[in-house]
Parts: sequence; structure tokens; C-alpha cells
Amino acid sequence: MARSVWKGPFVDGYLFGKAEASRASGRNEVIKIWSRRSTILPQFVGLTFGVYNGHKFLPVQVTENMVGHKFGEFSPTRTYTGHGSDKKSKRG
Repeated sequence: MARSVWKGPFVDGYLFGKAEASRASGRNEVIKIWSRRSTILPQFVGLTFGVYNGHKFLPVQVTENMVGHKFGEFSPTRTYTGHGSDKKSKRG
């Protein structure tokens, strides 16, 4: 189910402070965040976030198309290596 409209989008509180500090400094540095559940807002467009996937921080450059999505959608936690080889087909 989607989040109700009257509640508004969920964003962790510390994220606003980090984004504003990054904009004020003028540097294009990666903002490390652990909040994969936070919604991407229009204020974050143009910033680069390092989203933690459980192993490392993956850089996510926020664009206008990402607004409304969650940070976790752009930082996959699992690596698909393909199915194991079929031993029967190699035999003959």
C-alpha cells in the first residue's frame, strides 16, 4: 500500500540538514546516508548521495526523474551472478 497523502512523503530528519549543509558549502561532495527508506524530494536534485547497501556506499546522483522514489531503489543490495551451470548439458 502507498503512504497516505495527508501524511506526506517520509524523509529522515537528519537528511535535510546534510543536504542544506552541502548546498551551502558549494562543494559537490558525496553525502553518506543509511536511510534507504527516505523519499527523494525536489530539494535533493543535483546532489550526490552515497546510499549504503549493507556492504558499501553506492553513489547516487539525484536527477529530476528520481523525485518521488526511494533512495533504496537506486542502491541494490543483492548481486545476481546468474544461475549455476547445468552439469547435465555439458556431459553430452
